[in-house]
Amino acid sequence: MPKPDVHTRYENCLALGVLNADPAQAETVAILQTLAEQLNGYRPPATGLLGKILRNGPPSRGLYIHGAVGRGKSMLMDLFFDSAMIAKKRRVHFHQFMLEAHARLHDLQTEQTENILPHLARDIADETWLLCFDEFHVGNIADAMILGRLFEHLFENGVVIVATSNWPPSELYKNGLQRERFLPFIALIEQHMTVHRLGGAVDHRYEQIRGTPVYFTPLGAAATEKLETIFAQLTGGAAEESLRLPVQGRFVEVPRTARGAAMFGFEELCSRPLGAADFIAIAECFATILIDRVPQLAPERRNETARFMTLIDALYEAKTKLIMAAAAPPEQLCPTGDQAFAFQRTASRLVEMQSEDYRQAAHLG
Repeated sequence: MPKPDVHTRYENCLALGVLNADPAQAETVAILQTLAEQLNGYRPPATGLLGKILRNGPPSRGLYIHGAVGRGKSMLMDLFFDSAMIAKKRRVHFHQFMLEAHARLHDLQTEQTENILPHLARDIADETWLLCFDEFHVGNIADAMILGRLFEHLFENGVVIVATSNWPPSELYKNGLQRERFLPFIALIEQHMTVHRLGGAVDHRYEQIRGTPVYFTPLGAAATEKLETIFAQLTGGAAEESLRLPVQGRFVEVPRTARGAAMFGFEELCSRPLGAADFIAIAECFATILIDRVPQLAPERRNETARFMTLIDALYEAKTKLIMAAAAPPEQLCPTGDQAFAFQRTASRLVEMQSEDYRQAAHLG
């Protein structure tokens, strides 16, 4: 039995009440449906002299979908990916792909392979003919400097790329170091990928939890279950993955993430030697953060308290949505000790982050 196509999968979601009708999503589904049909049975053209003689090129340009948080970009790409009838395909979070790319480039350099970027692109093209990136974002100079040449060779090898992003290509790596060297990559995207804005006035991710409390106390199985339920609602039951975020030459482990949301335990964030740069990277990468098992912060937990305050500042500045289970209400989380006075600002922010105005604010990551 053939797989349902993109349109059929989307209509099934509407019929089941999993999704609400959205003209902007329907327009994007039509574009993805066309691309899926063009890719049916696709394989990249041969390279070398024979390839130049026989080359027909990819059947279609790739697709770059951008739009505000919660419009359904990742969900629609998942429907497309599941429907695509192509032998070699991969869906991967962009940060994870870049970590793998850097590791493989390092291995190729160790082997003293010449022209390592073309070599890496050929290897990727052998493995993957359709490459789907979720959360496309360029935040550091190391990624910015290799993307142009790597993608140029991927396109030359016939890899079709589909990506989702919160930013249009022109906004990628905005104000980044040596950004002028990155501009040819933006032109490359616009040359090889159709750029489509997924509009719409509704933040579907937020609608899933409108009116739902986002701060649960006391701690226990009931609070954890509420967080798990909200995480499932926000991610539409999508498959979870772990992620390693690159931060200043090291990595921050994100144990559970899907569709722009990430789930942590307090100890994973605040008992490890993480700092402001790490928390800023998390806040920028994820539109929604869920934190379970936040304890009452006793004086002897000075380091954990300081990290927690820094974390909340980073989430607040990025307008990241916060859903949390804690041992006490915000004003009682750090009631004693020499950090209690400074914590009053954190408590105030925790209260504000539960407000409707904050929850509707656009994520600035």
